[in-house]
Amino acid sequence: MRAAVFTEPGPAEVIELVERDMPSPGPGEVRVRIVLSAVNPTDTGTRAGRGVPDGVASPRVPNQDGAGVVDAVGDGVTEVALGDRVWVWDAAFARADGTAQEYVVLPGRQVVRMNDDVPFEVGAALGIPALTAHRCLTVAADGPARLVPGALEGRTVLVQGGAGAVGNAAIQLAKWAGATVLTTVSSKDKAALAAAAGADAVINYREEDVTARVREIAPGGAQVIVEVSGANLAADLDVVARGGNIAVYVGGEVTIPAFKAMFNNVSFDFVLTYTTSAVEKANAVAAVADAVNAGAFRVGEEAGLPIVRFPFGRVADAHKAVEQNTVGKVVIEVTEL
Repeated sequence: MRAAVFTEPGPAEVIELVERDMPSPGPGEVRVRIVLSAVNPTDTGTRAGRGVPDGVASPRVPNQDGAGVVDAVGDGVTEVALGDRVWVWDAAFARADGTAQEYVVLPGRQVVRMNDDVPFEVGAALGIPALTAHRCLTVAADGPARLVPGALEGRTVLVQGGAGAVGNAAIQLAKWAGATVLTTVSSKDKAALAAAAGADAVINYREEDVTARVREIAPGGAQVIVEVSGANLAADLDVVARGGNIAVYVGGEVTIPAFKAMFNNVSFDFVLTYTTSAVEKANAVAAVADAVNAGAFRVGEEAGLPIVRFPFGRVADAHKAVEQNTVGKVVIEVTEL
């Protein structure tokens, strides 16, 4: 089988296509024929040598997320069956074998069945973005542990950066759970994408006063803020509700005006989906699977997340596209549908 491999960290050009032996699933494991492999910023970071440390040395097959078809199952597997359409998560975390290969073997719990009418593009777009979004929306002490329809009824959610993959997922999941969703973007084109995702109000922060607009729509503030940049935290405190929560899912140094946060009893949480607890991850996977199978999670420009495709021979170019902040979901066509 063909696999994309890098033998040492470096620029995208370190990735090469090689032939490898077909892996066999052991007890409790599933082999998936990957149709689409998705590329996330953490995938490019790992390849470049600055990603989330997981103790795994090169050579490695990159990419955490993907979608495909169950090709073989090991003893004791009950979650999925041969021929099932599935999406996978955290394939390359603490493992050497990600989804940028024709077949990957994973523990059964990391292979999630999706209905036959769910496009592979949807499955490939889940994983890191959707599981991160779910944790951001549920991390508050008074929030639901798992999203279901109505779980966020009566709450206002502000998603900073609604045109990104996590932002798009947060908008769709929050709307499915019954929230009023506001989001910020930096351009008219991105505003169109965020609106297509289902946001109730889209605020172009280059042209509008975010604080004034949020307070106009939600006078009491947003109970939940999903934050893409630590640089926004001071501004978030102007629009967060008393007792609200700000969930930050990116790294970097941050400065927090402590008294302003204290005065409103605001809580901050920093989210990395890889290292959430087993219960938190299971809740996120189950909720995302339910939303997907209910038709509440969509992709494509009409859903606010354009799909940017690359053939398998251009894995390096797909990584470069993510590093260049290409808008949309970058996927690699590994095998034919």
